[in-house]
Amino acid sequence: MINRDLIRIKVVQLTYAYYQNGDRNMDKAEKELLFSLSKAYSLYNYLLSLIVSITQEERHRVEILTNRAKREGTEAPSQRFAYNKFAVQLEENKQLNLYMEGQQFRWEDDMESVRKLCDQIEQSVIYKEYMESEDDSYEAHRELWRKLYRTLIQENEDLDAVLEEKSLYWNDDKEIVDTFVIKTIKRFEAANKSNEELLPEFKDEEDREFAVKLFRSTILNADQYQRYMSETSRNWDFSRLAYMDVVIMQIAIAEMLTFPNIPVSVTINEYVELAKLYSTPRSGGYINGMLDTIARHLIDTRAMLKQMPEPRQRRPRDDRRANGHQGNEPRFQNEGGQQEAEKEQE
Repeated sequence: MINRDLIRIKVVQLTYAYYQNGDRNMDKAEKELLFSLSKAYSLYNYLLSLIVSITQEERHRVEILTNRAKREGTEAPSQRFAYNKFAVQLEENKQLNLYMEGQQFRWEDDMESVRKLCDQIEQSVIYKEYMESEDDSYEAHRELWRKLYRTLIQENEDLDAVLEEKSLYWNDDKEIVDTFVIKTIKRFEAANKSNEELLPEFKDEEDREFAVKLFRSTILNADQYQRYMSETSRNWDFSRLAYMDVVIMQIAIAEMLTFPNIPVSVTINEYVELAKLYSTPRSGGYINGMLDTIARHLIDTRAMLKQMPEPRQRRPRDDRRANGHQGNEPRFQNEGGQQEAEKEQE
């Protein structure tokens, strides 16, 4: 479940914290990185168990309404949602039950939040259409939960607040973990019954090693990586950079040099997006140009044995206008792009 996007996010967070907290203990920081990743997996299972808790609460409500109907001689309520085929299968899932046995948090301790979600579900158009539908296929039951999750759970401020009280890590993790929960819902098959496999914590040992190697390389080679930044930034005043920009570029250089199978373009794109998320509004453009220039410098000096496409040459402005271009050219990953970004920063 823990993919490289999440690993990169955690390495950025933990590297920044490593320099900020002052103790500079590498082993402690590495343990914190792995613990932080494990908390993301804990959140994944906890959110799956939320579906189970909602189902059990709905079953309790149906039981109350059924007993009332018997007393009053009225029609008993539908059990369609309370015994949704996908939710029942998830409730019986061996892997989820085994994992949750060892966890300290239970939705039973936050039943007010569960009941509020039940109310929201029952009032939704998605729920009403499902209850009126005659389609009793497993796929229809599973699709209901995919829609409910995306609509009422994925972006739910009240739920986010509850999760943040449980763990400070979860507030940062939920957005990406939500995508894994939805992926899990979509891949469930009725034939697998209680043995359906959930996503593993790491896809393989290689991803776990990626996290540790990226973090260690970033810290242990910091001086060298910052020297590359200084050498290629020309007349740029390094002290004016946002500190997070330096951290992000340092990690990106570590990835370029430590993992020969990851294309340079992939690394640059990933860290430009992280800069947009964690640094200043203009950091993405500057880091894009800087990393491109640094990568070409590393290739030219044989410090990195990767390839990059030749930078596209800019045509003179008058020539572009003559050919119908009105200044909407994309920013290139070359020195010109870096110069533009530097001007924006100034």
